[in-house]
Amino acid sequence: MAPLMGLEPPDHPAPIRFAPELPWPPGSQTSPAFTPDGRTVFFTQSKGEARAIMVSRLRNGRWSKPDVASFSGRWRDIEPAMAPDGSYLVFISNRPATPEGEPLTGFWGGASRPGAGGNLWRVDRAGDGWGEPRRLPEVVNSHSAIYSPAVAANGNLYFNQPDPVTRKSHIYVARAAAGGYLPATPLPISDGSIGDFDAAVAPDESFLVFSSGRPPAGPGQAILFITYRRGDQWTPPRALEPTAEGLEARLSPDLKTLYYSPESPSAGTGLPDGGVAPSRIYQMPLERHLQKKDH
Repeated sequence: MAPLMGLEPPDHPAPIRFAPELPWPPGSQTSPAFTPDGRTVFFTQSKGEARAIMVSRLRNGRWSKPDVASFSGRWRDIEPAMAPDGSYLVFISNRPATPEGEPLTGFWGGASRPGAGGNLWRVDRAGDGWGEPRRLPEVVNSHSAIYSPAVAANGNLYFNQPDPVTRKSHIYVARAAAGGYLPATPLPISDGSIGDFDAAVAPDESFLVFSSGRPPAGPGQAILFITYRRGDQWTPPRALEPTAEGLEARLSPDLKTLYYSPESPSAGTGLPDGGVAPSRIYQMPLERHLQKKDH
């Protein structure tokens, strides 16, 4: 992967700011999704109530001034997630399911959010550009409060949606099958009584990083956890060390770096409700945590 802003990961796991010296647009930047070569990044740009997916390219060691992605700019588009082979990108949008429909109403933080709903949309690579987005089928878009997608190499799709009983965010996986998906099932890392969300999954599904308010998180906090897959099971999640308060986890293509936004849900960052202090993308080394996945 290409160097990021000329910054090399430090010898310790303390986070550093991604793109600190560039005049990126005012507002918040979150959820970076890199192409496999690490030289193009898509991310969510937020300012007030507006949301769009932006794109920046690494040229001569520096990232370009971001532009609105060709497939975004009209609707409330957020949380891009790149397929590991770079052939398509999945994102969340409040776009209506039908041309004559209304923007979707969402749900998070225990409240209904008119116009801020989320369905899963896919846009495919087309030559040097991107095609037209298409809404994924009803089997995954079962309602209008779906957020934070992540894509595995086999096409399995991870995302969070409210638990049907507790209404807290819970991470689900929809397994790819016969050109579509099987019905989504919740990951067995939680019984739904504690909110888990914003998953980033390894291409081979060997591990997953996510945000949660479970202990040792304090009241109103969301910290980053990691869980490893053992066959068909997932290990009990454990907090990253040192403890990192954050949302919108993303992985670099080489899996050496974790990206996230270091604010809690109580601050509103990463959960689309606007009117809060700008969020920025940070990065921290991940290798030391991956060394533990086979133990």
